[in-house]
Amino acid sequence: MNKAAFFLKDYKFEKVNIDFSKKVSNEISVGFEPSGEFYTKNSSFKLTIVFIAFNNKSSENFVSIECITTFQFENKITPDEIPSYFYRNSIAIIFPYIRAFVSTVTLQANIPPIILPTMNLSSLEKPLIEKTVFI
Repeated sequence: MNKAAFFLKDYKFEKVNIDFSKKVSNEISVGFEPSGEFYTKNSSFKLTIVFIAFNNKSSENFVSIECITTFQFENKITPDEIPSYFYRNSIAIIFPYIRAFVSTVTLQANIPPIILPTMNLSSLEKPLIEKTVFI
């Protein structure tokens, strides 16, 4: 069996919502909400990751940024042929773009920016698998 090769085809930041009036302290947390759509007809995968920043005390988010990414498999594959490493690696591939965008857009607001460190997001693999639909 041939290994399923894939590549990053496209990405865009579809939605950006920043409301610093809801930031009540410097103690913040961040989160990521992944979901996916696999298109059987053309063997492409649409990965959506929503980045959120929220206050630790109130859990109200003040930043929400949605990144939509398209990955293309080189050969036509079925949903069962998607390699398990794809989910983890697709998130790792797009994370540097999200990280840079979050830093840039919050810096431009002329307040202390949100600078994300390098992060291990392998824990997002399972939620992505669970929130993937096949079309």
